[in-house]
Amino acid sequence: MEKPFVKLHQLKDEFRLNIFYAPEGAMDSPIYSMDVYRPGLQLVGFYDHFDARSIQVLGKTEWMFLQSLPPQKRAEAFEGMFKRKIPLLIFARGYQPSEECMEMARRYGAPVAGSDEFTSDLIAAMTASLHVHLGPVTTLHGVLVEVYGEGLLLLGDSGIGKSETAIELVKRGHRLIADDAVDIKKVSAKTLVGSAPEMIRYFIELRGIGIIDVRRIFGMGSVKPTERVDLVVRLEKWEDGKPYDRWGIDDETMEILDIQVPMLTIPVHPGRNLAVILEVAAMNNRNKRMGHNAGKELSDKIYRTMLAQQGDEA
Repeated sequence: MEKPFVKLHQLKDEFRLNIFYAPEGAMDSPIYSMDVYRPGLQLVGFYDHFDARSIQVLGKTEWMFLQSLPPQKRAEAFEGMFKRKIPLLIFARGYQPSEECMEMARRYGAPVAGSDEFTSDLIAAMTASLHVHLGPVTTLHGVLVEVYGEGLLLLGDSGIGKSETAIELVKRGHRLIADDAVDIKKVSAKTLVGSAPEMIRYFIELRGIGIIDVRRIFGMGSVKPTERVDLVVRLEKWEDGKPYDRWGIDDETMEILDIQVPMLTIPVHPGRNLAVILEVAAMNNRNKRMGHNAGKELSDKIYRTMLAQQGDEA
């Protein structure tokens, strides 16, 4: 799979950057690094462990230091960064690049931009955005739906009823994100976000009917472009005698992109209303995340009652 990237013009539009200088074609240049740095020691010539692939942002401290330098030293400071082919230098807080900066930018073909945002705010927002754009991605065969604000990833063998269940959930007021193929991106150390490939977005396949456009049939409120993956639900055919979980005390998980996601295995057989079951699963998953586990609470209650009865008998 191709390494994810974001183009410079996308960041320009997203953060309303003012482009002071960009050589021809630079706005279509790909950025691969998720990091955004404030060069400090680099301005005095220390470039050990410097990541030249990352966007660099100059704030008030760096600006004041540069202003204190004579023109020759200021030119050397900018040359040190630009000759290492950094993808972009941004002046925060509305600061303007000096003549020495622009001269070196043109010499080395380095894009220079400005922002009116405070330095820390800009870096935080840009870092978060780059993690969304550039996070690792995997594709799973399944269905992703939003139910009561919870992202449910439905997995199971072909023909088990994933798409039919998704349509029933849409009819009940919930939303479809992806059918058949789900692109899952890691956007932080704890968060996965799913979406549909552009080609099949908002389409769903129902055997016996064919392909339908959920957005056109059920309206814009029935679909959503992205959603967190909060719970994995594995659907499987009911097997008599198999010991299915009846308490929900033990937490089962599935690892996706090095993140452990809560998982349920739900047996399927005629007569089970999967849409209602998934609605309850979504609400119960939220309760568990808030620290309420009904199965554990009932188990503890039974245990306390048994201890009390033993004490009375003694």
